[in-house]
Amino acid sequence: MTSDQPTPDRIMHLVNGYWATGILGAAASHSLFTHLEAGADTAGRLADRSGISERGAQTLLDGLVGIGLVELHDGRYRNTAEASTFLVEGKPTSLSEFAKLKMTHMAALADLPEVVRAGGPIRAATVEVADNPHWKKVVTAIAPQSVPVTAIVAELLGLADAGEISILDLGGGSGIFSAAWLGLNPAARATQLDWAPINAIARRLVAEQGVADRFTCIDGDFHSTELAAAAYDVVVYSHVAHQEGPEDNTALLAKVRGALRPGGTLVICDYVVDDDRSGPSFSLIFAAEMLLKSRRGGTWRRADYLAWLAKAGFEDVTFHPTPSPTTVILAR
Repeated sequence: MTSDQPTPDRIMHLVNGYWATGILGAAASHSLFTHLEAGADTAGRLADRSGISERGAQTLLDGLVGIGLVELHDGRYRNTAEASTFLVEGKPTSLSEFAKLKMTHMAALADLPEVVRAGGPIRAATVEVADNPHWKKVVTAIAPQSVPVTAIVAELLGLADAGEISILDLGGGSGIFSAAWLGLNPAARATQLDWAPINAIARRLVAEQGVADRFTCIDGDFHSTELAAAAYDVVVYSHVAHQEGPEDNTALLAKVRGALRPGGTLVICDYVVDDDRSGPSFSLIFAAEMLLKSRRGGTWRRADYLAWLAKAGFEDVTFHPTPSPTTVILAR
């Protein structure tokens, strides 16, 4: 074949993409990235440290080199900078628990052909079930992805020096935004509105950061729970809009507008799609997750957010990229 002819290599990688999910999940399950970081740089050493077979360790190492998460130098293995930052256990940015969790979700993708035909879930709509045990595992596993984002928003808003501000986190899950911002600003206070079992998790995680005395929770559904008028300087709506339909998002943003003090800021964090639907890649692909798990959710365009925010009365709206798939939207 000549150089300008297509080859099947990329298609083969995509068709077998579940191998990457499985290899990554298995490696995380046996703490391979953590052991590599600690100097276990051969299959034998990894097998000894992790309690797995040497054959298994070598197979995972080969796979991790193949997907670009481990490097091989003179017969010794080491994490790439990416793996070192995001897959070593104990680091605040570690996504190793998320890697393990997503491996357990692979079987659900077998439903996707029928879900596409039906236009939505053919089983329970996971994200719309109140107090769903699903969230208990998810909220802690996904929290590290927001660590860099909390820092970016804090800098954009000058939160460290903002003084006695009041923060509301809608559907805040693990409490990652509250924990980060209360740590930066000793005069700030934060409230999280989420289901009771999720708030229990957030209280524990926020307490571990030593800021629980300034963190309170409201147990309930943010769709129906009333918000105090003009009570908050910052309201956070992070990774929730994608599981909501346009009508619910519009209604909630209007409610948020009433809860903000004059000059206050709404912070939206989510996977946002370009208006012409040409990218970003992660946001486009993530829409399939919402088709599979929600009846109304999706990954929404910038134009959608602008329209919803305008209806809610927000006039100053800006979009800010981050080093992750997340886009930050600030609205005033």
